[in-house]
Amino acid sequence: MARLIQVFEHESLTTTPDEHKRSLTPEELDKLYEFNDRNGNIYFTGIKRGVKFNSYVGVIQIGGLTLEILPKTDRQVHYEKKDYQTWREVLLRMLAICQRIRVDAVSEASLSRRYNSLLDLYFIMYLEEVNQLLHQGLIKKYRKQTGNLNALKGRIIFPRHIQQNLIHQERVYTEHQIYDFEHLINQILLKGLRILGVVSYNPLIRDRINRALLDFPEIKEVDITLQHFDNLRLNRKSEPYRRALNIARMIILNYRPDIKTGHENMLALLFDMNKLWEEYIYRMLKRCETSDVKIKEQKSKPFWERKTIRPDIVVDINTNGSTQTYVIDTKWKIPDAADPADNDLKQMFAYNLYWNAGKSMLLYPRHANQSDVEGSFAQLQERLGDNQCRLGFVDVLKDGILNKEIGEEILGKMGVISPPP
Repeated sequence: MARLIQVFEHESLTTTPDEHKRSLTPEELDKLYEFNDRNGNIYFTGIKRGVKFNSYVGVIQIGGLTLEILPKTDRQVHYEKKDYQTWREVLLRMLAICQRIRVDAVSEASLSRRYNSLLDLYFIMYLEEVNQLLHQGLIKKYRKQTGNLNALKGRIIFPRHIQQNLIHQERVYTEHQIYDFEHLINQILLKGLRILGVVSYNPLIRDRINRALLDFPEIKEVDITLQHFDNLRLNRKSEPYRRALNIARMIILNYRPDIKTGHENMLALLFDMNKLWEEYIYRMLKRCETSDVKIKEQKSKPFWERKTIRPDIVVDINTNGSTQTYVIDTKWKIPDAADPADNDLKQMFAYNLYWNAGKSMLLYPRHANQSDVEGSFAQLQERLGDNQCRLGFVDVLKDGILNKEIGEEILGKMGVISPPP
């Protein structure tokens, strides 16, 4: 039976039901342990008869269980159902802004459909892309085919012809070209549909999968690996496939079939919340860019031997012909009592040196009305003048939804513009 469990990052889930009656079966827990072991134990921490989730958000499906892991910016212990729904929509909108899903997929009309899970949303997106390609007509490509034929077609492969046709001299072993649908791009799309047919428990989605498979041309089904995607090259004719292939890549490479019983097939789509927060902040700042304010991301410089140093975001501000550099490093965590970690401060110290930045900022999601804190690097101040590091806090939510003014708020903290009211 299909069931949905929603948890927040850093929450725990065990085989014993909690206050929300959430629990794992021993088989599901074993699959989670196995999945985590294969990925360097980065997604969660094993605890007694359960797991404690880390800063990875997204969705994991194990057989009939769909497990949604959602972000949060507080230290509450008890949550209500509406809290999970709020942060689910926040995650969806963040993914849309960071171009991990289509913007129209998180419109008010789409959200009102109440997809059973984040996976359902990705499945629907994939089916819509594939159906659009089927409607337009899948592309064909030339490929070489060899074989014994009763008529000459193409060129004769004499070594194989002599080897196989000493007795059957009426046949000719040839190599010739065929123009058809049998090529890697279509094989990837088919593999994605096949996996959806195995892992989806939504009857409406399963019906759409079956209809798409009926419309799909008969081609050979092959095992798709990372190497296939790495070798894939799109041209002008195949460019419309890009979005479908991107989703297919996520589905295929994150699918783990249950070889033993076939009942606990696993699919995981997880995102590092630290990286998602960084990209989200960059894109929101980019929307505020002007001719005098330039936003740059991940600009590396040589640091030591072959090592490089790279802040998350660099802001160049042009004032009366002179440029001031501001470095921002995003942190998806809650610092204790506005007291940043020593390693974070040392990191910002290095950024100020290497980018000749007068100011820098450690940017956190706000928790419990935290206020910004400004401080200076004493040694730098004596040697190079004003060099500060601010602890900045911004509200992820505003009026119960994702804060759309977060870019303006950050620039306001930097004194570039007046902060929004």
